[in-house]
Amino acid sequence: MSSIAADHSQPAVAAKPGKTIIQPAWVRIVHWINAVAIILMIMSGWQIYNASPLFSFLTFSHSITLGGWLGGALQWHFAAMWLLMVNGLIYLTLGLVTGRFRKKLLPISASGVVGDAKAALTGQLSHADLTVYNQVQKLLYAGIILVGIVIVLSGLAIWKPVQLQWLTALFGGYDVARYVHFFCMAAIVGFLVIHVALALLVPKSLRAMIIGR
Repeated sequence: MSSIAADHSQPAVAAKPGKTIIQPAWVRIVHWINAVAIILMIMSGWQIYNASPLFSFLTFSHSITLGGWLGGALQWHFAAMWLLMVNGLIYLTLGLVTGRFRKKLLPISASGVVGDAKAALTGQLSHADLTVYNQVQKLLYAGIILVGIVIVLSGLAIWKPVQLQWLTALFGGYDVARYVHFFCMAAIVGFLVIHVALALLVPKSLRAMIIGR
């Protein structure tokens, strides 16, 4: 009887941590497609910017641009734009339908962001459970989704200022839309730098985005 009782007291066999699916397949697929599309758009966008700079003190080296000239850069930019828009819509739709955004990105509080930021700066922020985002991650991921939406809309306003004049007017005109588009691009580049740096600091998060576990 004692052996039976002991058997019943044992918990069910738990899944091995290494086998836990942290990033489902659809998240990994759209993530890497987005990464390729965004890099192509940034590099071609810098070449387009060089053709008509917004700031006299800023141009981008030919070594980090794509397209070789304005016409070539526009072709790359538009091709990557459609890839990003279609893939982005799939990501937004699945993120909403599956409840992933609600579970991963909410709630966000000012006190939580400040607290986690302090913990991160002092090296005390835990990365033990990759299935749960800290408040800083939630803010960055939610923010970059909004920036992504704005950069697509401002890009459309620049691309079709006559056909989509209502959208261009919403941004305050063609010239203002260019500045909005530029600063959204700068925000995305800044996010990518932080994102890659954190992935290198926490390699298991990169592995999870490659193999899911």
